Amino acid sequence: MSLLKKGSKAPSFSLLNQDGVKVQVEDFRGRYLVLYFYPKALTPGCTTQACSIRDVKRELNDAGAEVIGISPDSVVKLKKFCDKHQLNFDLLADEEHIVADTYGVWGLKKFMGKEFMGVIRTTFIIDPKGNIAEILDKFSTSSHHQTVLDWFAAKESG
Repeated sequence: MSLLKKGSKAPSFSLLNQDGVKVQVEDFRGRYLVLYFYPKALTPGCTTQACSIRDVKRELNDAGAEVIGISPDSVVKLKKFCDKHQLNFDLLADEEHIVADTYGVWGLKKFMGKEFMGVIRTTFIIDPKGNIAEILDKFSTSSHHQTVLDWFAAKESG
């Protein structure tokens, strides 16, 4: 679970995207940013999550939001992931998991009886001023996109 709280300033970072271009959280000031951390490109759950976001990106843009995915994968692997699934948003390479550590989403995981360190799947919605508006960590990979859309719909109606 992230140590960050709703309302706190989103930590700054600068990472390379799938094309080797530097992307910074500050690049998104003035818009909402859906910043999602995922464990590993080209795996079934992460592919489902990314493709679902791809398919609703227009709706997210209409809500004033941009999307970035971050994983500990290399730029080369992220490029393959984007190309294979025609992803329409940036994926950032956090190979040393520095940003994941900063956001508190690098931790102990269990899978099939084995324990290991990895990314704990978490999404941060950052507001136009650079503050954390929401932290989502209870969702399935297949419904993640709907959870995000529902948050924006609730914001609009509330």
